[in-house]
Amino acid sequence: MAIFNKNGKHEWEFENIGGSTRVKITSGEDIIHLGELDPKMWTVLSCPVSGLEIDEQSLKYIDCDGDGKIRVQDVIKTSKWLTGTIRNADLILEGKSSIKIDDFNTENPEGKKLAASSAEILKNLGKDGREISLTDTADIAAIFAKTRFNGDGIIIESSAENEQEKAAISAVLATMGNVTDRSGAPGINADMIGAFYDALASYKAWNDAAVPAPYGDNTEKALAAYNALDTKVKDFFMRSRLAAFSPASTNALDIQTSRIEAISADNLTTKQEEIASYPLTHINGKAEIDLGSGINPVWAAQFETLRSIAIPSDKKVITEKDWNEIGASFAAYSAWKAAKAGVQVEPLGLEKVNELLSQDKKAALLELVAKDAALKEEAENIQTVDKFLHIFRDFGRLLRNFVTFQDFYDKNPETLAVFQCGTLIIDQRACHFCMKVADMGKHNTMASASGMYLVYCDCTTKTSAAKLQIVAAVTVGDIGDLTVGKNAIYYDNAGLEWDAVITKIIDNPISISQAFWSPYRKMATAIENMINKSAAEKDAKIMKEATDKINAAPKTAPATDGKPAQAQPFDIGKFAGIFAALGMAVGMIGTALASLAKGIYALTWWQLILSFFGIILVISGPAMVMAWMKLRRRNIAPLLNANGWAINASSKISIMFGETLTDIAKFPKLKLKDPYAKKGIAPWKRWTISIASLAVVLVVLWLCNLFAWAKLPSPLPWFDKEEAVECVEAPAAGAETVQDVVNE
Repeated sequence: MAIFNKNGKHEWEFENIGGSTRVKITSGEDIIHLGELDPKMWTVLSCPVSGLEIDEQSLKYIDCDGDGKIRVQDVIKTSKWLTGTIRNADLILEGKSSIKIDDFNTENPEGKKLAASSAEILKNLGKDGREISLTDTADIAAIFAKTRFNGDGIIIESSAENEQEKAAISAVLATMGNVTDRSGAPGINADMIGAFYDALASYKAWNDAAVPAPYGDNTEKALAAYNALDTKVKDFFMRSRLAAFSPASTNALDIQTSRIEAISADNLTTKQEEIASYPLTHINGKAEIDLGSGINPVWAAQFETLRSIAIPSDKKVITEKDWNEIGASFAAYSAWKAAKAGVQVEPLGLEKVNELLSQDKKAALLELVAKDAALKEEAENIQTVDKFLHIFRDFGRLLRNFVTFQDFYDKNPETLAVFQCGTLIIDQRACHFCMKVADMGKHNTMASASGMYLVYCDCTTKTSAAKLQIVAAVTVGDIGDLTVGKNAIYYDNAGLEWDAVITKIIDNPISISQAFWSPYRKMATAIENMINKSAAEKDAKIMKEATDKINAAPKTAPATDGKPAQAQPFDIGKFAGIFAALGMAVGMIGTALASLAKGIYALTWWQLILSFFGIILVISGPAMVMAWMKLRRRNIAPLLNANGWAINASSKISIMFGETLTDIAKFPKLKLKDPYAKKGIAPWKRWTISIASLAVVLVVLWLCNLFAWAKLPSPLPWFDKEEAVECVEAPAAGAETVQDVVNE
């Protein structure tokens, strides 16, 4: 740890954690002087408001510009406001959700308002004491439920003191809608009150200017029928005038029989739209409607209604002039109806409207609104208390995850960073480093740069329809059975259980031990794949050859002499080559084994041990070195960047620290017997068979003269290769040479 003082300003403490030097927030003074800390020394430059394991409401309060990101300047502004409102800034680091009213700095204007508002809240809730907590401000509606005025400029029925004012408020709510009061109840504001009384006056004036109905109580029915028929009747008179002008076109202008025939086979009750398009009545060239003739059935009901109300009973026909006169009788009444005003209050009835106007509580209601609005600042201060308590509780934790990463590197396993969202239980291990995935596309691009073995999972729970994506880091153990599609269980920080299934794996070294065995695992996998491929190819080849032979085989025909065909005798010559090849292969293998054994025999015991470790080092050494280098570079910054964070310093996961992020199941060392284990032969029999098998192998190798290098020649005569000395020695004087004998 080091102390840094630049230009005589605040002294900062630093420490090296996660591979980087970071400032350490240890006191309220550090928070007070956050604005003096160079932004280049901050671990984080910005982080999202949502998706973190910290109250989102607190982060929204800290997000001063409301852009959905917590930035350095947001943190600095909040620190200045927060530290100015309390006497002792060290309290911020405690992370408490309550504060004593006496701890507010009343010399500061903001602190003074918070102290007064806190006392008002406790009073409204009917609580004694001088300490306020988040539970007191959790329900703003409860705080204002017992107050007449709450500073939002909205009044409710309980805001009024007399029955007439309450009745007026109720009438406004019933006709003009409502706005929600801070108490949660429906209320009204000044604009609604003004519009209500204007509507009352307009409706009364409209009623006072009423025009007598031309047909009494039946006027509305007659007017509706007339309006429905007007276009159709005028169409009839136009057709009649055209038929009079051109008698030859009368049939074409009348109802077309062919159109009726076209729909006659259908259910005519479903053809009303088609029938309604036919003329009102028959066209005969006369511009009059014969009341004794048939009327189009779709329009018959409306025509009969109008006839019974507005047409004299002794009238036999209706001319276009008669029709226009009927329309003129409605003109004044229709104009009055069209000029209706104050329709919002019409449901109250004219009597109630007149009563409300005579009482005239408009000024009284507006005065109540003014009284309520006068308390706006006080009410907003009450809401500011909720803001203060949220920030007071969570600001210290945010600093430990923003300015530094102290929570992430804390040695206490119960202390989690704000981006650690839970624990994944899979393959007999618990992965504590789990993060929510905000953008899978960005993770696909950046996750591999973290150098960690990552498991991506889709999570679902029966208690919610929401779907959750997480990524978990596996930092201890081996790969084991981790494969895409494997199921697991995920527990979030609230303890809620989720079903998880692996959707993607980022393959990186997990540990040195895993890297040690990785070459052998890869070789075993390659050999297995090669064997499977070879077996599959040979199986396919054999099946093809067998199928071809079956398809190409000639049908069996009887011999010409009546005797069955003789089977081909076994030709040992064909198999001589095979036997020779097998013998050569066995010989080569034996020679190789003999050479290996001879080489091993020539080594001393310590050379043998060094050779063994040398071979292991050649095979596993490179993989272990590469794994060690990658494990040292593991870094969570790319994952946080993919989630929208702006990380300003690397945050490495060392090998030792990685061991704290994943727990492996540890069972007690017990000698337990599996009742379902296969029962084998007795140990003494197993040892006897093993020793006997080894003896047989050694004897066979001895008989094959593979121990000649150890001066143990084979006793078999054909392995005696002693050369005739006389064939190589020089001939005696006067004796014939071999060449002479050959020449003769």
